[in-house]
Amino acid sequence: SNSSLESNLEGLAGVLEADLPNYKSKILRILCTVARLLPEKLTVYTTLVGLLNARNYNFAMIRQLKECLKVNMYNEAVHLVRFLSDLVNCHVIAAPSMVAMFENFVSVTQEEDVPQVRCDWYMFAFLSSLPWVGKELYEKKDAEMDRLLSQTESYLKRRQKIHVPMLQVWTADKPHPQEEVSELYYLDCLWSQIQKLKKDRWQERHILRPYLAFDSILCEALQHNLPPFTPPPHTEDSVYPMPRVIFRMFDYTDDPEGPVMPGSHSVERFVIEENLHCIIKSHWKERKTCAAQLLSYPGNNKIPLNYHIVEVIFAELFQLPSPPHIEVMYTTLLIELCKLQPGSLPQVLAQATEMLYMRLDTMNTTCVDRFINWFSHHLSNFQFRGSWEDWSDCLTQDLEKPKPKFVREVLEKCMRLSYHQRIIDIVPASFSVLSPANPVCIYKYGDESNRSLPGYTVALCLTIAIKNKASNDEIFSILKDVPNPNQDDDDDEGFTFNPLKIEVFVQTLLHLAAKSFSHSFSALAKFHEVFKTLAESDEGKLHVLRVVYEVWKNHPQMIAVLVDKMIRTQIVDCAAVANWIFSSELAHDFTRFYIWEILHSTIRKMNKHVLKIHKELEETKARLARQHKRRDSDDDDDDDDRSSDREDGPLEEQIERLQEKVESAQSEQKNLFLVIFQRFIMLLTEHLVRCETGGIDVFTPWYKSCIERLQQIFLQHHQIIQQYMVTLENLLFTAELDHHILAVFQQFCALQA
Repeated sequence: SNSSLESNLEGLAGVLEADLPNYKSKILRILCTVARLLPEKLTVYTTLVGLLNARNYNFAMIRQLKECLKVNMYNEAVHLVRFLSDLVNCHVIAAPSMVAMFENFVSVTQEEDVPQVRCDWYMFAFLSSLPWVGKELYEKKDAEMDRLLSQTESYLKRRQKIHVPMLQVWTADKPHPQEEVSELYYLDCLWSQIQKLKKDRWQERHILRPYLAFDSILCEALQHNLPPFTPPPHTEDSVYPMPRVIFRMFDYTDDPEGPVMPGSHSVERFVIEENLHCIIKSHWKERKTCAAQLLSYPGNNKIPLNYHIVEVIFAELFQLPSPPHIEVMYTTLLIELCKLQPGSLPQVLAQATEMLYMRLDTMNTTCVDRFINWFSHHLSNFQFRGSWEDWSDCLTQDLEKPKPKFVREVLEKCMRLSYHQRIIDIVPASFSVLSPANPVCIYKYGDESNRSLPGYTVALCLTIAIKNKASNDEIFSILKDVPNPNQDDDDDEGFTFNPLKIEVFVQTLLHLAAKSFSHSFSALAKFHEVFKTLAESDEGKLHVLRVVYEVWKNHPQMIAVLVDKMIRTQIVDCAAVANWIFSSELAHDFTRFYIWEILHSTIRKMNKHVLKIHKELEETKARLARQHKRRDSDDDDDDDDRSSDREDGPLEEQIERLQEKVESAQSEQKNLFLVIFQRFIMLLTEHLVRCETGGIDVFTPWYKSCIERLQQIFLQHHQIIQQYMVTLENLLFTAELDHHILAVFQQFCALQA
């Protein structure tokens, strides 16, 4: 439309007014939906409601708000509260009733035995509405508002914040020299912005307020009082939003030529960021639409929009414990933005990348992982062109420091998205020390100089047999003669753990199947029985993984996919993978990206397995309940009860079996976490003792990586770990533990407290 927004609103109100008698409920339902799902257009729709001033509209909104809170849709609920508050500006809702609702919100902070995250949410819902309605409420109810803000300040001072370090992207206080504080807790940051807004007499310059054009019409309309609203009580099923911190990259000094970026403590910064987050949430599944909507954000000539967009996208990408959307979405969105604004956005993105690179020393390890994934994927879409020479400072540093590690991991990831020679060709020769190794298989029995190695002759026989499509029995027959180095006598009881048998078989098979992933998968499938027999014991499983690493240590991706396949086919189990990762053989690669990729993938598989069996159990119980219900509703008293018992029998037996499987799987899951946390504690304790006795600084690059990987396990799997908190506290994270390690557990406990 070429008409103004105000003209369009007037026209739409006229059309809808005629439809209200027949379609009132449908129109109200649509307005409630847009209030939840299009919060960036909030004031447009509140103006429309003001023009219609539809009676009982607010009652529908209150019903929706209660429903959202009951089903834990807290993000949508915030937008509904904001919508209701803006209706005060449109003279639809009376200011005193809105203040009364906010009083009920703030009163939640006085509740006893409720988690802090509940109080935080109600406080955020109140404070985040004030940029829209603070001025109007203060004019009508200044004493009540002063009392509410005083209660807010009192709550914010007494709340505990020990979990905040766990959520921060930067470990240093001031990564940006111009910022007073780099990453404030989201409520503290909003409180600073509201205090400044109040000091500025509630004047803000960024919210679109189309209702001002209709003020003479709206002020004559009948105002409605909101029905009394009592926050739903806290229950066991209540799941509140996770705490978060506000991520900052830029300030007014980063774009000296364009419009001035609002300061950290200005409410305009909050409004812009909120709206950009809302646009991404509304359109994230369609990257082209999302990019276009972001770039057409209203008032883009008054703010350095590209800087805001890039900062908001990285804020979401680096959000802990996890981004709001899948990571690859942010890559595709940034690529799309670069295409739409080729003359300006790539420069801002390059500036942001340089800033992130310069601050790698203090960046959270989980966020470094995401930075690596994003940057390598981004480079792959632009022919891997990068200003590598600009990063040559990393070549003079210890290779374990964050910058050289980052470059090495980026090149490793780029190779996954391309091929080895391509990466070698594009990177300057001076970077060869960080370039990925040639991903070839290391087969120790392939070199004649190794003839003296135990098992060499058997390896040659195996090679011939496998090439001639030997059966599993023939393989067993060849392996029968391999001596067991763990036994002094000749009494080798069948296929108990024999490291040499495993070494000869796994080395030879992986070498012959080295051509591709598919060849390797086929080999695992064909000789699955041999693997299962050789790796029957825990030591056997661990040794299979050791040999996989020996063969493919130059090809991390192959190790990752083979371990994944071996877990799926139950050649090895999850606990074996965890023990292998923390073993001395992998100490050299312990801080490498792919190691943690494997561990998290292993934990996710375990969790999916438990959920799958649990779902089967619930479905079977539901089937039995339906069967009982049908029987109870059957009025035929002549039915023989024995026939119904016979029907129940198989289902009850199935439920019993599934319950046993669920208990077994949960026990396995708990054991996996116990193994992981126990090994972390052992490694970190050894490091701390070694540093203390040697008078060495504890905070080495290895320590930073290890302690942050421990945090990562807690954060990424927090919903599952919550179930085992009592066990962890009683067995592992006891009061005697070193405070460096115990602090991580205490921060995690505080997250949902």
